[in-house]
Amino acid sequence: MIQVVCASANPDKVAEIQDLLRGVVQLLPRPASVGEIVEDADTLLGNARLKARAICDATGLPAVADDTGLEVDALQGAPGVHTARFAGENATYADNRTKMLQSLRGVKPQSRTARFRTVALVAYPDGSERWAEGVCEGGIAETERGARGFGYDAVFVPREGDGRTFAEMTIDEKHALGHRGRAFRALAAVLRNG
Repeated sequence: MIQVVCASANPDKVAEIQDLLRGVVQLLPRPASVGEIVEDADTLLGNARLKARAICDATGLPAVADDTGLEVDALQGAPGVHTARFAGENATYADNRTKMLQSLRGVKPQSRTARFRTVALVAYPDGSERWAEGVCEGGIAETERGARGFGYDAVFVPREGDGRTFAEMTIDEKHALGHRGRAFRALAAVLRNG
């Protein structure tokens, strides 16, 4: 199994990536010596590439990174590439969820359509890369529901689900329907096939 360094320093994301790539790669932790990576690309693919390439260059090993955006139709696709910073540079998960619910106040349930999009990418020391995308269609709930997960999980209801938010689902249910699960399963297939 190939060793791949995880570019994410977010422990919630690392745990999900570890679960999704188990048996395909041996995931190594991001070195503590690597500082903050500026994510200033204007696309999810660009940000995933920046992160993976920075870790690959720092370690000399293949590195995996992802970037996720929440695209809300009533907000003309926002927050998109700015999902993690929707409520500001140092926003918490709760800050972002609060701003989302406030931004959609008065919007009818049928008009709260949204999708999560994740791009997962492995950068190799020779300059090559492999990537895949996962999309989960759904909508934004009118209130927060559930205690599991992170980010926008308590307000996102996947279309293929049973009406529960991601935060009301088990991790396995979320992986089965979710954008990150789809992206990393597709990436795992790409990696298995060379």
